[in-house]
Amino acid sequence: MTRDHGPHIKDDETYEALRREGAGKEKAARIANARANDERRRSRKGGETPPYEEWTVDELSRRARDFGVEGRSAMDKAELIAALRAR
Repeated sequence: MTRDHGPHIKDDETYEALRREGAGKEKAARIANARANDERRRSRKGGETPPYEEWTVDELSRRARDFGVEGRSAMDKAELIAALRAR
């Protein structure tokens, strides 16, 4: 049975499924709330940004700083990519 997570989670079922798959609380909440909102649709075209593997370490570090990733200065490229994708 799906638990009610309160008014801050709009789609409890999706939230719980994402958490079981290993998504963090913040990421699961963002996705669940976006899916519950009919006005927020994903773009058919997709993003214009290249995949993180094509970014430089400096670019990845700046992006990690924007997201508030802790310990980013000691991370290598693979670790930065993993941390950004986990957000």
